[in-house]
Amino acid sequence: MTLVRDDLAALPSYVPGRSLPGTIKLASNEVPYGPLPGVVEAITAAASNSHRYPDLGTVALRDALAARYGVDPGRIVTGCGSVALAEHLAKATCVERGDEIMYSWRSFEAYPIIVAVAGATALRVPNLADHGHDLPAMAAAVTPRTRMVLICNPNNPTGTSLRRAELDAFVDAVPETTLVVIDEAYREFVTDPEVPDALERYADRPNVVVLRTLSKAWGLAGARVGFLVAQPGVADAVRKVLTPFSTSTLAQAAALAALAAADEVDRRVALVVAERDRLLPALRKLVPDVPDSQSNFFWLPLGDRSVAFGAACEERGVVVRSFPGDGVRVTVGTPAENDAFLRAAETALPPA
Repeated sequence: MTLVRDDLAALPSYVPGRSLPGTIKLASNEVPYGPLPGVVEAITAAASNSHRYPDLGTVALRDALAARYGVDPGRIVTGCGSVALAEHLAKATCVERGDEIMYSWRSFEAYPIIVAVAGATALRVPNLADHGHDLPAMAAAVTPRTRMVLICNPNNPTGTSLRRAELDAFVDAVPETTLVVIDEAYREFVTDPEVPDALERYADRPNVVVLRTLSKAWGLAGARVGFLVAQPGVADAVRKVLTPFSTSTLAQAAALAALAAADEVDRRVALVVAERDRLLPALRKLVPDVPDSQSNFFWLPLGDRSVAFGAACEERGVVVRSFPGDGVRVTVGTPAENDAFLRAAETALPPA
């Protein structure tokens, strides 16, 4: 008998994007323009009270989020990034061995870890040939034991997005006894009007939860602030399984300052989108089947060439995120960073 769970030995560890001194990091989907105005000052001021516990209820932050997104504060739960809230949802929904959590694959690499840690059974549905979710197959795979379905839209790492009609049909098809969790970590970068805003379209349904994060467009990856919007009963259940004080004093201060800089967020997102539009045709000259992206990154479906391509880029001073056997995810950086990546990519992968 071991001191820890035997099944954890087979559990893959989460692999973050690498940071190497002297290189350009395009591996973690970060926005490259530094902290938003007021964030550093807010963190500095909050540090003077860091010997005290933070507000457990994150009242000021919940109120600010509620005002911005037009929902009741009681439906909002904040946490240590949206991934932590997904973990808490798994705890709140999965009761017995054999309870199932479904997700598309490939999708966010934390999902299999969340399922395993919860002691649930994974229902992994393969992506379509275009690298997006196969929603009809996912709907057909739901069983009476399926407690939760994770939908990443836009999908990380493939950048693909689900459009309104197909997501409507899926949400309608899933029984009300199954929780549908729509992970919108990259929502701010969406420009296609056919990609629905889940907060506006689905969050009033009793079995839908919407995840958002301030790590990406809002520039708070290092502060770890995410939130969910759910019906009050679900939100209350998640609060009961939250790690107490998991949204720190500094994180709450940073988030409030970031929310006050929404106009600057919009400006930075526009810069990212402009670079995204510039990069796509250049990338398709090298890899013709790069899918459209509604996020701040691209997916290069290089299959068995993925690791070698990532290593070649790294040798040329640009760090990207390789997924062995599947593809490479490349974050949209500044124009100069993107140009450096294109030069590296053209050398590592000449046009056919």
